[in-house]
Amino acid sequence: MELAVTKPLSGIDVVAFEAIGPVPLACRFLDDLGADVLVIGRPPSARGGLPPTLASTAGQASMWADLKQPEGLMAVKALLSKADVLLEGHRPGVMERLGLGPDTVRELNPGIVYTRVTGWGQDGPNAHTAGHDINYIATTGALAAIGSHDRPHPPLNLLADYAGGTMFALTGLLAALVARSSTGEGSTIDVAMVDGVNALMGPIHDLALAGFWGGDRDANLLDGGAPFYTTYETSDGKHMAVGAIEPQFYSEFLTGLGIDEASLPNRFDPLTWSALRTQFAAVFATRSQAEWSERFEGTDACVSPVLAMDELMEYPHNRDREVLIPRGPKVRPAPAPRFDDDHEAAAHAEESSPTTSRQRLVESGIPDDEVDRLVEHGALGW
Repeated sequence: MELAVTKPLSGIDVVAFEAIGPVPLACRFLDDLGADVLVIGRPPSARGGLPPTLASTAGQASMWADLKQPEGLMAVKALLSKADVLLEGHRPGVMERLGLGPDTVRELNPGIVYTRVTGWGQDGPNAHTAGHDINYIATTGALAAIGSHDRPHPPLNLLADYAGGTMFALTGLLAALVARSSTGEGSTIDVAMVDGVNALMGPIHDLALAGFWGGDRDANLLDGGAPFYTTYETSDGKHMAVGAIEPQFYSEFLTGLGIDEASLPNRFDPLTWSALRTQFAAVFATRSQAEWSERFEGTDACVSPVLAMDELMEYPHNRDREVLIPRGPKVRPAPAPRFDDDHEAAAHAEESSPTTSRQRLVESGIPDDEVDRLVEHGALGW
């Protein structure tokens, strides 16, 4: 049975243009928060045989439009004239060449929040060049700080694409929607992944300025260098994560290992780290991950099992909090953050159907029979 839930962004209409990386994830989060998301992609003839990447797994409505045809461009402009948010991830200048740049769209709809997400931003020497997460974090100091002592390692594509891109896009557009509620005016937002990652690096710069972060990898407090903030292999070849920074947590950690704290040297002296790591590793190697998990369960030692993706549903906290929701044979992450009046409903309700592409077109002022004509003419499609 579907439960009725009024979500924070109910009534907000979003038009997103097909992209990869941060834009689809932003669409998913906006959908989770109740926005009505419509994703517009390229016509099949422009794909060169590539499959569509229209919508994320959240199930937003999608359509394609041939923007080189006046009718296709007209239909998209009609959609944008009624939208609250435009979200796009093209290189600088592409939307302008399509006739949908910020000046044009905001002339049609002064209240729209025009959100642009790129790797390098709308200006600067790199603005028109290609890149991926690894390139963006390379120029921010983040990649140089992550990895083993002999080489940097990319942290999946979580840092630039999704933290620096998706989350800063959401922050910007939500702030712009709040401002619009007072002024009635929309905004144009330049979201650059490199800007976002640089902002996220602020606390690390603070540590460096305070003398608590050096230039070497795997040799600092939070990069795996400290023996009380790293991972250890267990007897079954799995791993445990240790984050026992504070004194009280470190004491519980040592109690769990069965080590007398008084017998150990000063743990904040990096010269002791190699010996401490060797000692801790030897103890962890004596038991399996399951045994260590049981040993530290319910303590403040800050020790957790390192779980593979296919093990997540079996972890008690994940299961009890329902952080993953079954969807057929697969699972998807539960919406985040949670609001006090919709947790239960969000966890158990069937996914509601979004407004269809046809409905959005009709609501934008295009008659139903005209939609059929545009589809038949090849200007639009589903």
